Amino acid sequence: MVQQPKSSLFDEIPITEGDAIFALMGEYQADPAEEKVNLTAGVYRDDAGKPWVLPTVRKAEKILSSDPRIDHEYPPIAGLPSFISSARDLLFSNPPESFINRCASIQTISGTGACHIGAKFLHSVLKPKTIWVSNPTWSNHHLILSLAAPDTTQKFYPYFDASSNLFDCDGMLKTLETEASAGDIILLHACAHNPTGLDPTQAQWRAIADLCERKHLFPFFDSAYQGFASGSPDTDAWAVRHFVSRGTMELCVAQSFSKNFGLYGQRVGAFHLLAATPDACDRAYGLLADLQRGEISMPPIYGARIVDLILRDPELVKSWQDDLTTMAERIKGMRKALYDELSRLGTPGNWEHIVQQSGMFSYTGLSVEQVGKLKEKHVYMLKSGRASISGLNARNVGIVARVIDEVVRETQAAGKENENGKVNGKANGHHSNGNGVHKTGLNPNKENVLDQPHVEPDAVENKRFAQVDA
Repeated sequence: MVQQPKSSLFDEIPITEGDAIFALMGEYQADPAEEKVNLTAGVYRDDAGKPWVLPTVRKAEKILSSDPRIDHEYPPIAGLPSFISSARDLLFSNPPESFINRCASIQTISGTGACHIGAKFLHSVLKPKTIWVSNPTWSNHHLILSLAAPDTTQKFYPYFDASSNLFDCDGMLKTLETEASAGDIILLHACAHNPTGLDPTQAQWRAIADLCERKHLFPFFDSAYQGFASGSPDTDAWAVRHFVSRGTMELCVAQSFSKNFGLYGQRVGAFHLLAATPDACDRAYGLLADLQRGEISMPPIYGARIVDLILRDPELVKSWQDDLTTMAERIKGMRKALYDELSRLGTPGNWEHIVQQSGMFSYTGLSVEQVGKLKEKHVYMLKSGRASISGLNARNVGIVARVIDEVVRETQAAGKENENGKVNGKANGHHSNGNGVHKTGLNPNKENVLDQPHVEPDAVENKRFAQVDA
């Protein structure tokens, strides 16, 4: 009789920490408190705190459901052709045929899939030694790059200035100027930087583009919030279009339709590679199609049909733009409401960065300790202090401000007691701005990535980063 083995071939698999955001959401769900607030996940909520299906998406779904021509056949390997054209036109503003002949575009499994196939493609063809990512960045970038480009070292350029809660453009440019090499890839957030909510100005984008030209860096844009950040798809695509308009760089863009169409679960995205010549474009397209075929065969079609239908109908486009305005203005309104309430309470610290940031998230500047105390008071956000502003509404923004005020004052008082009347600016690995509001530590030598406790100096090890954003 064959005995069941006492050990497994898989016993040596390292135990992972799991996904921090979903774990925190689970804690929120299990919290019995009646007065609790969830500022964790990167999904839009209406003022009632409910998921919001865009009215324009509802209209498109109704049209599709009544169309007898709609079937469930396989799309081409590269995806739905009309959707790919619509996605490209939205991003690059109806480019001319000469551009289209140099742009290899495929449909992907949302922005994550676009980042993955883009990284895998570049790793296979360019074999870059280094890819530069902002410090901090969307934490799933690290996992995607570790899996898709395992031989490429991830290094960090400064982005968030913890002393001011502002974008550190000078630090970014100085680091890349002195340390980046020709052929390196630079990962850039097209708008609504995740997690900080801080974007370069147009002048700063020009300086970044100058540097990429001069240093021969390959720009890889992640465009996850076009139209969602400002309410204007054209405004939010400015950086990508500026790089293209220079006519001096090949580049690529990962494009997502999760946030700007509210199609989170439909996984709608695209990847675009702009090559110098039509011949290079054709070659790239062939390899991208092969990579797609080997991984997913072809992408799902329903969400792509919704986006394509909307973008090809002028009336639906206008309706969609109204939806974008609704979402963007509500987020801006909640930023101002939180700032106003903190100002009214006289909460120690400067909170102007909350209204200076844009998009889904705010990097609040709260420390890990303070975030832990917020959770004790039933307000949930990531340990980095990143808050999903869409989780705020007219009923809970006052609660959140009050709890933040209480926690800041408590930690300020504790700091004064511990330091004999002086605020402890080095407690718990964080530094203080002198008013009791602690900033998450950020080493100017790029030795830390916020929220990434396993990151090694100057490089990301091939580890599973637990904190990802849905």
